[in-house]
Amino acid sequence: MLIIGLTGGIGSGKSAAAECFRRHGVPILDADEIGRELVAPGQTCLDAIVAEFGPEILLADNTLNRAKLRDVVFNDANKRRRVEAILHPAILAEMQARGRICNAPYAIFVIPLLFETGQDRYVNRTLVIDVAEETQRQRVKTRSSLSDEQISAIFASQWQRTARLAKADDCIRNDGSLTELAEQVAKLHTRYLQMAADCTPP
Repeated sequence: MLIIGLTGGIGSGKSAAAECFRRHGVPILDADEIGRELVAPGQTCLDAIVAEFGPEILLADNTLNRAKLRDVVFNDANKRRRVEAILHPAILAEMQARGRICNAPYAIFVIPLLFETGQDRYVNRTLVIDVAEETQRQRVKTRSSLSDEQISAIFASQWQRTARLAKADDCIRNDGSLTELAEQVAKLHTRYLQMAADCTPP
């Protein structure tokens, strides 16, 4: 099965693009969604994070205090790398396992840090959702309670826009409406179906 790695900066519209592909019947495996599953109570990844940072990283109900962990990792690059070392391999392994049982010509792996973590080597083709940085920042401020400093820290942890575009096999510009986004997805969907057919043995 053809695997498309979908990525883009924060606020670029990765989820919206993935949802457009989902409407065409394409299996969507989202690294953030799987990551949330893997840090649920009783999961080994949560146990590893607690072992690394102590029980104060938990809320009163023993679930992960995401806000606190976010503050920790964006204020300390070494701690961020330690969290990534726990989560990224586990998330990738789960995505690959789920991908192997998908019955479809191709699947979308949504991985925000696809290039930053070198996980593009595990996909057949890369798709970047691109948008102007000013638009990204405005979208993030509108949808979240993050401060300007937190948003800037997230930007600093991700590749610059030009670097992502230089590595992309395909690109969708998402500065316009949802209708325009859906139209671009529909064209790529047709291309990906053909690519999948071309690489399928007779």
